[in-house]
Amino acid sequence: MSPKPRVVITRKIPAACEAEAQRLFDAVVNATDTPLTTAQLQEALKTADALLPTVTDKVTAEVLGVAGRRAKIVANFGVGFNNIDIKAAKELGLTVTNTPDVLTDDTADIAMTLLLMTARRAGEGERHVRGKAWTGWRPTHMLGTKVSGKVLGLIGFGRIAKAVARRAHHGFGMRVIFSDPYPPSAEEARALGAEPRASLEDVLREADFVSLHCPATPETRHLLNAERLRLMKPDAYLINSARGDVVDEAALVAALQAGTIKGAGLDVFEKEPVVTEALLGMENVVLLPHLGSATLDTREAMGFRALENLKLFFAGQPVRDRVV
Repeated sequence: MSPKPRVVITRKIPAACEAEAQRLFDAVVNATDTPLTTAQLQEALKTADALLPTVTDKVTAEVLGVAGRRAKIVANFGVGFNNIDIKAAKELGLTVTNTPDVLTDDTADIAMTLLLMTARRAGEGERHVRGKAWTGWRPTHMLGTKVSGKVLGLIGFGRIAKAVARRAHHGFGMRVIFSDPYPPSAEEARALGAEPRASLEDVLREADFVSLHCPATPETRHLLNAERLRLMKPDAYLINSARGDVVDEAALVAALQAGTIKGAGLDVFEKEPVVTEALLGMENVVLLPHLGSATLDTREAMGFRALENLKLFFAGQPVRDRVV
């Protein structure tokens, strides 16, 4: 029998996934659970048949183009793949896969969590209680914004956005509007209580809450810039559970400081794990440490999905989630 394919896994993954990886492959896990350097990623590609990176690993053209590369597949642990230079991978004949579908519900839940927390000042309120500043209930204390019946604007209308629309419309009676260059059928949109708008700008002008669900690409970098933030209502909130560089973080800080918008809920940041210092002191901003898919159920499902793609690849069968 031929030896098992060697797979380098760049970060610790759930124990059940690690055990399955060891069963299927000659798996090497980065036990330090710290990001690999460019040189370490290059070494992995030279010494293994496959790389299983996470969305925070910078798999650049420099990494992929290392001399003596042995690996033929990069199985990304995540639905997003902006951490990988897809153009370079395609030119080099590398297969790249991702893990769609399995994290849709959890990421939609986080988007709704951010929306509710910002509207109802939940982060601020918890800090108030923990800081022992609360003196008791009173009619005008920490008044927030009602969510039910308000307008939710979705930028992008893929799997996660549709799951958010379902929760918002059927759970909270929100009116849902959206902008997407590839809209669903009118029937599917109606089932989700969602109405298309002709442009991103139309959504920004009308929505009480704007939630971002577009991929991170060169075209969407700083999609929400100073000019577009000025189109939002002064009592509107921005929610981002997509990717940090979709928002110009400096422009967002300026908009929040100027009162251009009322608040923001962020699970992702432009220069993760660094967060713009000004955001840390703002009570009208909810900040989460990229928790979109962070449940054991989903992280296990992501790991098994990545391993399934590897298993199919090494069996000479079509992979399930091919990006290139």
